[in-house]
Amino acid sequence: MRLADATWTDADAVETDLAVLPVGSTEQHGPHAPLGTDHFTAQAVAEAGAEAYDDEVVVAPPVTVGVSEEHRQFTGTLWVSPDTFRATVRDVVSSLASHGWDRVVVVNGHGGNVAALGEVCGAIVRHDDAYAVPFTWFDAVGDHSADMGHAGPLETAFLRHASPELIREERVEDAAAGASDGWGEWTSHANLAVDVAEFSENGVVGDPREGDAERGEALLDAATDSLVALLDAVATRDTSRPPHE
Repeated sequence: MRLADATWTDADAVETDLAVLPVGSTEQHGPHAPLGTDHFTAQAVAEAGAEAYDDEVVVAPPVTVGVSEEHRQFTGTLWVSPDTFRATVRDVVSSLASHGWDRVVVVNGHGGNVAALGEVCGAIVRHDDAYAVPFTWFDAVGDHSADMGHAGPLETAFLRHASPELIREERVEDAAAGASDGWGEWTSHANLAVDVAEFSENGVVGDPREGDAERGEALLDAATDSLVALLDAVATRDTSRPPHE
């Protein structure tokens, strides 16, 4: 059930304790992909996983602004602090749990959210009346994950399959020309760069020309399969905590 489309009486009739919460960002994705890429992809995976799962799952509306200050030099990028992001996720999960949907998979589409999500889901499990697990879709797509950059082959492929009208195809060549090969500037296993603008001319990392719609379909299928398996594990898990001594 897509919560935003339901009435409160529809929601009240749902018999499940399982929910998915998509989270992403509003940030630059090069000259060819939309600012909303990360929350678009997270929501698409969340909805596909919920639809494919055997039992009912509540799909919460997405959290659309994330931890994205590293993209601040590119117009249109929005960001919140890690503290604000963690507080938002925790409050939304608490709201879901208050209605009985207290087993939540947080479906993430933005790399900058990963650390904060790990921290807040740990705090929820330890201290709140809910169980929450972070799931980043592009880490759960098998060998494809090695090609994850930023507005590169994976995200471009995903959108070419799921929402092709959002890709500015006439700008893909320019996106590739201004892209960096990898993330950051590395010396002695340390990244010297703080912001993306330090190492990428147009915000792109990786070659978007390598992301076709066929690959995008494979990505969505793989992410959906991974999410369904996780939903099953969360639904059946004993969420009681070991006693503190």
